[in-house]
Amino acid sequence: MLVRLAVFAGGMVAAAMVLPGLATSYLDRPQLDDTATKPTQASPAKYAGGRGVIMPPGPGGHFYGTFTVNGRKQNGLVDTGASMIAINISTARRLGVSTASLSFNAQANTANGVVKAAHVMLDRVEIGTISVKDVEAMVLPDKSLSGMLVGMSFLNKLSSYRVENGALHLTR
Repeated sequence: MLVRLAVFAGGMVAAAMVLPGLATSYLDRPQLDDTATKPTQASPAKYAGGRGVIMPPGPGGHFYGTFTVNGRKQNGLVDTGASMIAINISTARRLGVSTASLSFNAQANTANGVVKAAHVMLDRVEIGTISVKDVEAMVLPDKSLSGMLVGMSFLNKLSSYRVENGALHLTR
């Protein structure tokens, strides 16, 4: 268990050093109403049949999607460099995670410095027709992450994931 925690912490450190600025800039951008001129945005995920989803690239070639976590919708950035799904405390609360009982006993090195992190289990994570149960995640302070990164704890539960013709193909 200690080895897994150390491996996870190392993955979180690597991801936290590379991606906070990217995720923050995406997740903090203002939402415009339909009457305003909209910036170029990623197309929504397309269903590739009963077991698959195709995610076209968004700005900068990254893959963003609207996931349903524990029955609640949340935008997320797919990050193959993250060991687990990473969410901040505010997002965890919106997703129904009881943050009062969390134990912030893990550490992650982010662009904002070393932060405490708490391990949680998400009941269900969905995108399009794909649904995965019991997915590990880490909760970080709000100042360390502005939303959600969807890492390998979700992707490893799929049959496959690949980039083909510029789009991310997820298959359950």
